[in-house]
Amino acid sequence: MSLNLKSQIANLESGEYECLANLNIYDSPECTRLATQAQAGRHLRITSNNVEMRHSTSVQVCLCEDDYPGWLSFVDLVLLQTATVPYQAKSFSESQIKKLLPEVIAFTHKAMQQANYYLWGGTVGPNYDCSGLMQAAFRSVGICLPRDAYQQEDFTQSIDLALLTPGDLVFFGTPQKATHVGLYLGDGYYIHSSGKDKGRNGIGIDILSEQGDEVSQSYYQQLRGAGRVVKSYESKGVRG
Repeated sequence: MSLNLKSQIANLESGEYECLANLNIYDSPECTRLATQAQAGRHLRITSNNVEMRHSTSVQVCLCEDDYPGWLSFVDLVLLQTATVPYQAKSFSESQIKKLLPEVIAFTHKAMQQANYYLWGGTVGPNYDCSGLMQAAFRSVGICLPRDAYQQEDFTQSIDLALLTPGDLVFFGTPQKATHVGLYLGDGYYIHSSGKDKGRNGIGIDILSEQGDEVSQSYYQQLRGAGRVVKSYESKGVRG
C-alpha cells in the first residue's frame, strides 16, 4: 500500500461522500464479486469505523439512494469527495411518474441498441443485470427504486396481469421469491436483461406467452406477477 493511500485512509472518516466516477461496489471485503455499482454523482455513506479501516483493504459502504450495502476497495477511495450537501430523495406523485414512463421505456430501448452483455451487479451502462436495468431506467428520470428484483417487487403496487400497462414491472422467479424483473412495453411484450444461461446474454425483448420462443417460454413458466411504480424510494438514512 502506498504512503499516499495510507495517509488518505488515516484521514478518512465515516460519513457521506459523493462519487466522482462510476464505482464498483462488492459483496464482501475481498472485493472479488460485484454486488452493485454507483454512478458518478451518487452519494454513499462509509459505515466502517476507523479501526476496521486500518485492518482491511476495503471499506463498508451504504448507497444513499437505495440503502444498498457493500464494500468499496481502498484503491477507489480517491474517487470520493466529501458530500457538501447531504443526499435527499425527491418525491414523485403517481401522476408525475405516469407522465415520465415513456422516457423510462425509451431509456431501455436506447440501452438495448448499444453493445452490451448481462453483468451480475451491473447498474451502470452498457452492461446491466435485470434489476440494475430497471433501476437505471427509472433513475434516468429521477425516480429511485430499490436495488434487487425481490425488493422492487415488494416496493411496487401489486397489480393483476390483466391490467398491465406500459411501464409496469413484471416479476419472475420461484413461488418463494422474485429473482428476475422486466419492464412491460405493451401488447404482451417486455424488455429485460438476461444471462446467457437463459438463452441470451444482454438486453432483449420477450413476450409473456407460452407461444413465444424458447427464452420467452422459459421465463413465462417462472412468471410471478406484476407491479406498478407509484412512488420513488426514499432512503432510510441508516448509518453505521
